[in-house]
Amino acid sequence: MGMVFIKKPERRFAKCAHALVIALVVSSTIGCGEKSSGSLPPASVEVAQVEQRDVPIYGEWIGTLDGFVNADVRAQVTGYLLRQGYQEGSFVKKGQLLFEIDPRPFQAALDQAEGQLAQATANLANAKAVQGRTQLDVERYTPLAKEQAASQQDLDNAVQNNLAAEATVATAEAAIKTDAAAVETAKINLDFTRLIAPIDGIAGQAQLQVGALVTPSSGVVTSVSTVDPIKAYFTVSESEYLDWNKRFPTETSRDVADKNLRLQLILADGSTYAREGTFYFADRQVNIGTGAIRLAALFPNPGNILRPGGYGRVRTAVRIQKDALLVPQRAVTELQGAYQVAVVDHENKVSIQTVSVGDRVGSDWIITEGLKPGDRVVAEGVQKVRPGAQVNPKPYVPASTTAEAR
Repeated sequence: MGMVFIKKPERRFAKCAHALVIALVVSSTIGCGEKSSGSLPPASVEVAQVEQRDVPIYGEWIGTLDGFVNADVRAQVTGYLLRQGYQEGSFVKKGQLLFEIDPRPFQAALDQAEGQLAQATANLANAKAVQGRTQLDVERYTPLAKEQAASQQDLDNAVQNNLAAEATVATAEAAIKTDAAAVETAKINLDFTRLIAPIDGIAGQAQLQVGALVTPSSGVVTSVSTVDPIKAYFTVSESEYLDWNKRFPTETSRDVADKNLRLQLILADGSTYAREGTFYFADRQVNIGTGAIRLAALFPNPGNILRPGGYGRVRTAVRIQKDALLVPQRAVTELQGAYQVAVVDHENKVSIQTVSVGDRVGSDWIITEGLKPGDRVVAEGVQKVRPGAQVNPKPYVPASTTAEAR
């Protein structure tokens, strides 16, 4: 029994000692965790300095391409297409054969008209010969009638016959003019069987095929467009148009400004066309439905790469903004219509600043209110910071610069 009373205290002591060890381990673990959490290093962020400089402000508008000159080729006579003389989409010269209508009926009509003209010419010669004889009779009977060697009746008959002969000559001459006009018409119709390119340019798709019956009402057979230079149409708002003209109030100053205006063309694939364009004209009216006015620009197109109907965006510098404050677009966040930036002070602490933004210039944004030159803003790692947090700032390197370095 004595041994039983001795063992129970030992077991209680062992249990208490085990619990104490566990408590000490937990306490130590919690303490280490709290110490580790409080010693985290400041978040590394990339910061950019607010830059002040003069920047061009660009305007950009959707544009469509069109040929400088567009000429439709239509049939002027009725007939069957005999052959096609060009390759669709190729460059053609003015006067080059595009299509030929079967010329045989028109050649026959020309031959017939020339035959009738020849017959009318022969009739005129015969009429003139007759008129020559009647004229001689008049000349012979006139002195004889005066000497009463011939009767007055003979003279009167000779005069009447001569008048009739002159009328026959006049009729024959009129017939020649009519037949000559018929010959000319037949020649024109025969020429119309050759559908030729009216201008130098790119010939489009054939709308009718060989063997088709064409008439003057058949519509366009094909089209030819001059594409060097190529025309780009775009529309600007009435307010933009008026603002531009107010800056250049005289016609002379506007002409100089228009001539010096350099336009860029952003193609459908996002690339910028290698050649700059020039201003061509403004339409005579503002569209009452859209409140916009249509403008046109000309772009050199020596390789005929640009084609009518193409899509693009016309871009140009419309003004220069003096002393603009610029920050990377990545530094600006929008929250419910308000814009904010994370500003890093001289102690590398963060504060959130509300700003007003203006135009975008490339990858930068113009700040109109809320910052001053030399301020540092977080451009990369904005999601890591909070007001009052300490950060480890590093210089901001734009993605494009990084890509070029690689």
